[in-house]
Amino acid sequence: MPAAQPSISTRAGIRTGSPEFRRVSLALFAAGFATFALLYHVQPLLPLLAETFHVAPAESALALSLATGFLSVSLLLSGALADIFGRKPVMVASLTLSALLTLIMAIIPSWHGLLLARALFGVTLAGLPAVAMAYLGEEMHPTALDRAMGLYIAGSAMGGMAGRLVTGVVVDFLPWQAATIGIGLLGLASAGAVWRSLPVSAGFVRRPARLGSMLPALAAPLARADLRLLFVQGFLLMGGFITIFNYMGFRLLVPPFDLPQSVVAMIFSAYLLGMGSSSSVGRLTARWGRARVMAGAVLVMAAGVGLTLLDSLYGVVPGIGLMTFGFFGAHSIASGWVGALAPVSGKAQSSSLYLFSYYMGSSLVGAAGGIVWATLGWGGLVAVVLGMLGLSLGAIVLLARQGRG
Repeated sequence: MPAAQPSISTRAGIRTGSPEFRRVSLALFAAGFATFALLYHVQPLLPLLAETFHVAPAESALALSLATGFLSVSLLLSGALADIFGRKPVMVASLTLSALLTLIMAIIPSWHGLLLARALFGVTLAGLPAVAMAYLGEEMHPTALDRAMGLYIAGSAMGGMAGRLVTGVVVDFLPWQAATIGIGLLGLASAGAVWRSLPVSAGFVRRPARLGSMLPALAAPLARADLRLLFVQGFLLMGGFITIFNYMGFRLLVPPFDLPQSVVAMIFSAYLLGMGSSSSVGRLTARWGRARVMAGAVLVMAAGVGLTLLDSLYGVVPGIGLMTFGFFGAHSIASGWVGALAPVSGKAQSSSLYLFSYYMGSSLVGAAGGIVWATLGWGGLVAVVLGMLGLSLGAIVLLARQGRG
């Protein structure tokens, strides 16, 4: 690979419209794209995996839940590794190893072997999401942070859509392994793009390796009530969002819908709405404040979840669109909020804790949702998710009362 780029010259922070802003935005857009494509390309495969390996829907969801569970725990260490080795090297290594494990997953013949590969994948992928958020928090000027974070989340939305949509369509014509290999190669290409384009950190100060300091560093953000509320937001929002998408495929494959797999995969094109939402909230928060805009996004998400109760595509399709639009807007705001509130010396740890909660919501609620779906049906699943979104609105109110909005 080519040599690393020279360090950004200014420590005042990168401003919107500058050449450095464009380089950082494009590189982290690619990183977010690859992260979500690698992680979530298995989601449309869950019904197929259940059939191929003769497992129940809740067990097939382990292909996703194990990855997000191990990812969430490993995120707690990724910030410390990035403090030692630097932001950019950890992000590039994370993408490269995760892409290689995805390629290996495609040639493993057993169900338990596949689950092991996905668990290891969760460990290696952890080096990117929290570190990317910390990088933006350190390098961007405060006036550009929400905009840059929104573009990174937009890349995540596009990657989530592309990984799910391409995989869901391809498996109607080719074995699922072919789609997985394609996603793995895409991850390797994105790792190369990040290495070539992302400027070396200017605001980062390398810290020596002290294992005894890791726990105190993680405990410091947890001592702050405002950050704790944002960590809870990550759990609630992602848990509800991923649960609806995990089991929507199962619902659409059976009566009254009876759709083919390639058509079911088209629901993931709703991620285009997520891209628009996450890239535009920066301008809205500058005018109305984070608390108001985030509350609006959560209400839009709740309305979309409610529409999925209808036994008609005229309700389900708009519902998925509204849910996706609201989720990515709320997640983008919460991510930027963490970066803005976190202390300078604890941005990586704060980002790690937010994403720990975010992916733990995906893992725990996403897996438990299969039990709810099997016992209480779609109505029970929707009721659980709406309850979580109600708690999310309560947390926003508490943040606003603390004067943090």
